Amino acid sequence: MTFPDNGRRAFSRALLGAGIAAAASRPAWAQEGRILLGQSAPLTGPAAQLGLQYQEGAKLCFDQVNAQGGIGKRTIELKTLDDGYEPERCAENTRKLLADDVLALFGYVGTPTSLAALPLATQARVPFVAPLTGAPALREPFNRYAFHLRASYDDETELIVKQLTVLGLHRIGVFYQNDAYGKAGLDGIVKAMAARKLQPAGQATIERNSVDVAAAVKTFSAAWPESIVQVGTYAACAAFIRAARKAGYGGTFFNVSFVGTQTLAETLGADGAGVVVAQVLPSPYKSTHAASREFLEAVRKGGDKVKPGYTAFEGYLAARVLVEGMRRARGTLDRDSLVGGLESIGNATVAGLPVAFGAGNHVGSRFVELSMLTGDGRVKA
Repeated sequence: MTFPDNGRRAFSRALLGAGIAAAASRPAWAQEGRILLGQSAPLTGPAAQLGLQYQEGAKLCFDQVNAQGGIGKRTIELKTLDDGYEPERCAENTRKLLADDVLALFGYVGTPTSLAALPLATQARVPFVAPLTGAPALREPFNRYAFHLRASYDDETELIVKQLTVLGLHRIGVFYQNDAYGKAGLDGIVKAMAARKLQPAGQATIERNSVDVAAAVKTFSAAWPESIVQVGTYAACAAFIRAARKAGYGGTFFNVSFVGTQTLAETLGADGAGVVVAQVLPSPYKSTHAASREFLEAVRKGGDKVKPGYTAFEGYLAARVLVEGMRRARGTLDRDSLVGGLESIGNATVAGLPVAFGAGNHVGSRFVELSMLTGDGRVKA
């Protein structure tokens, strides 16, 4: 077909307009050769190291995938917004990220924040992948869009209570954050103790993002328990340990994994000797486990810019699982095919870590073990 000059120009403008319209109609995460992910996490405030370390571990994985050509020649971009570990800010961040049309929400940090975000993700039918929390309320009832890498707080507290009772310690107190996270941990401890016909020997709380532990220490000092299980973040738990020791407490301290092990160890220094922390991953400090070896090698290849630790390790593995889901997605990579891709992982080993996902199972791992702070800023598993 032959057009006069003015016809060719009109035809070209029409094609260009159609191309622009087609590009504009594509979701933001699919434009400009990128895959856009959204994250809300504490980057400032008393819980900042949890968000910063998780983000560093995830970006270590994404940067290396991008250096190898990305996913289908598209690079992965993680957009992180600071929520200060406050649910209201997290909800607002989530609305902004959904408005940006992200492929998935990834690596949220904390129970109260994740509880504020998950309903928004579910309503928008956006995958909510690998939050840094073990709260049962985020796992039950089953949610098609929520995927968890780590074991639950019930799994962690069961192991903690089992270990304490094996040691002959039955008078167990609980120091917990006064919000959904702390109460999830408390519920797990109460459940594990009830199974052994026990109940907590005292309870005390602290507000989120606070280090004012005076009232909690006073509560326990009337009748110190043999051991105190803590469900808080590193700043509050470190403050409580120091204040309790100063008040004369000579018992043991156990913590759930969300405390932020490496930062707790560094904050406490010599005061941390003997403090126990439950972990949902093998040790990131030694290469005896295949997942740890891969992580440490990735850190080395990345120029040792990421400091090995449990939170960075979890961020790295969570990103590796998400990348695996992207690669397994059938047809065009979109939100729905990503759900299918993650479910298709089944029983597999990803980055050296055994995981299990399926259409009716979105909890990838039940791994739990105990570690101990050595008093010189290190952690022994």
